[in-house]
Amino acid sequence: MRNIELSVEFFPPQTAEGAEKLRATWTKLAQLKPAFFSVTFGAGGSTQDRTFDTVAEIRAAGLPAAPHLSCIGSTRTRIREILQRYQDAGIRRIVALRGDLPSGMAEPGELRHANELVEFIRKETGDWFRIEVAAYPECHPQARGPSEDLANFKRKAEAGADAAITQFFYNADAYEHFVADARRAGVTIPIIPGVMPIASFSKLARFADNCGAEIPRWIRKQFESYGDDAASIRAFGLDVVTELCERLIRSGAPGLHFYTLNQAGLTTEIVRRLNLAG
Repeated sequence: MRNIELSVEFFPPQTAEGAEKLRATWTKLAQLKPAFFSVTFGAGGSTQDRTFDTVAEIRAAGLPAAPHLSCIGSTRTRIREILQRYQDAGIRRIVALRGDLPSGMAEPGELRHANELVEFIRKETGDWFRIEVAAYPECHPQARGPSEDLANFKRKAEAGADAAITQFFYNADAYEHFVADARRAGVTIPIIPGVMPIASFSKLARFADNCGAEIPRWIRKQFESYGDDAASIRAFGLDVVTELCERLIRSGAPGLHFYTLNQAGLTTEIVRRLNLAG
């Protein structure tokens, strides 16, 4: 099997107990030797300090960490300060996103789009950071259509992004078509599929509805048939996601980025099934 680059994503813990649980999670996932651990970032800086603390702790353990950085609702001065803080901590990778405007905040800030953030990072820091951006195989929910969404993605690549991580999906055709369209448009950066292991169908359905990701009807119906049978839900979810990953690898995906929801078990089992551990 080809050498597939793995990466995993966490959200910043809000409590000391959550921090301890996350510490155990990333310690276990480190055994998979991921290329990096990414840590999400709240819109407008709402979780900025927790993101930094989590990234700094992972980095201090000798592991590669990549903070998310969103620009919406912020200023160039504030973003410049954050970038300097990460440079001082020795962080060499960043996930650059537009983000969502926090509730109650009227002004979108000085940088309104992710391509502007990428341009700003490059202007301020040169090649210090490897920059990942977002991609949407099933189209960004706020885009007017696939053509507009692809044009937005191309602008991020042209601004200096090194690679892209996609929104999660369960329809491999969507990823394959998106990559083909991007290549025809002249985008050459790696496009890494985002993978969401399934622990709870009700939570998955909420995530999917919020971000515009499609759960194929046959998958929905099968999950619904299990009711509250957690063991069957877990087993079926593992089969669905493992088979999806197998197809993505066959189709030439350069890596797999796991949205772990701060849990290690499902991601570890999927990677084991794919024979990619270590």
